[in-house]
Amino acid sequence: MSDRHDHFETLTVHVSADPDPATGAVVPAIQMSTTFKQDAVGQTRDGFEYGRSDNPTRRALEAAIAALEGAAHGIAFASGLAATQNILYLLDPGDRLVVSDDVYGGTWRLADKVWRRYGVQTDAVDLRDLDAVAAALAGDGTAPPARMVWIETPTNPLLKVVDISAVARLAATSGALTVVDSTFATPYLTRPLELGADLVLHSATKYLGGHSDVIGGLVATSRDDVAATLRFHQNAAGAVPSPFDCWLVLRGLRTLAIRMDRACANAAAVATWLQRRAGVARVHWPGFPDHPQRELVERQMRLPGAIVSFELTADEPVTRRLAATTRLFTLAESLGAVESLIELPAAMTHLSVAESPLAVPPGLIRLSVGIEAADDLIADLEQAFVAAGVAAGVDAG
Repeated sequence: MSDRHDHFETLTVHVSADPDPATGAVVPAIQMSTTFKQDAVGQTRDGFEYGRSDNPTRRALEAAIAALEGAAHGIAFASGLAATQNILYLLDPGDRLVVSDDVYGGTWRLADKVWRRYGVQTDAVDLRDLDAVAAALAGDGTAPPARMVWIETPTNPLLKVVDISAVARLAATSGALTVVDSTFATPYLTRPLELGADLVLHSATKYLGGHSDVIGGLVATSRDDVAATLRFHQNAAGAVPSPFDCWLVLRGLRTLAIRMDRACANAAAVATWLQRRAGVARVHWPGFPDHPQRELVERQMRLPGAIVSFELTADEPVTRRLAATTRLFTLAESLGAVESLIELPAAMTHLSVAESPLAVPPGLIRLSVGIEAADDLIADLEQAFVAAGVAAGVDAG
């Protein structure tokens, strides 16, 4: 079979999935061994010596994410935050980190509550404002230039879209690394390394795994020096995924493209319905024709994504009742799986940023739109609106 894959959809199915040469099995085997026989002292077979340091199943997953991101290197970790931690190990005491002003709550908690204790300062900036980004990267008389800028796009949970190319150019000029958390976009929608980023991060728990049954984190880069340091951190700190977890993510990758197509189409239908539904004050979704960053979305993303967030005109108790009354949308944290989820970020995923500059609106609802029938999802939301006491009907506009 040719190694050439002209289309991403083909690559997802066949990457790291060659039939077993001994048996012909079309599903790769899971290698669970914690240690490997050496033919002589220090003479390993293909570099395998101990399961924390390397594993065949993990190596296959790392090769897969590198291929999907167009990267030279892939590095796997036990969770998205373990991957985040290992990237932050690239910083030294006294360094500055610039993040999005509505970055994922877990990322902010790690940077602000843990790394600040070790002398790393984290500043939150609206990364859509390139003048503000340039100023934050440059520093001032009291703060040194930033060593790293951390992009989420679309952001979590307000779905702001950041111009990766523009921010990466500013970061390169100032000598800072550009990291993109592309969990919401996946490599199917956006390929950050092609836009100038140095590293791309995924919580593989979400769309890459895709079935709410595995925790994992992945990093891809084409910088040999950065990859070597991250591999050292991976082995030294030991936050590695199990072989079975790696296998589950590999399984999920094979349907990534088709799942994203369906989920994004469903999100478009749900977002459009919400925009017209009485009682909805604002809908956040990058795919609207009048979105202020429409040109950037079309240039940077294949599709606008499958996460939708919205705010009601009613007060927070009504919002809580609505979120607790859906039947197909499960009230739960996380996102990116085949089933649809609903949550209140301020009280759930982003509770750690409460009373901080990154606090999210208390009545914001976030939807992770899955692959069910769009009509059924909309009907479920409608019954929840009515049950929560939000007047029925559709706004005339």
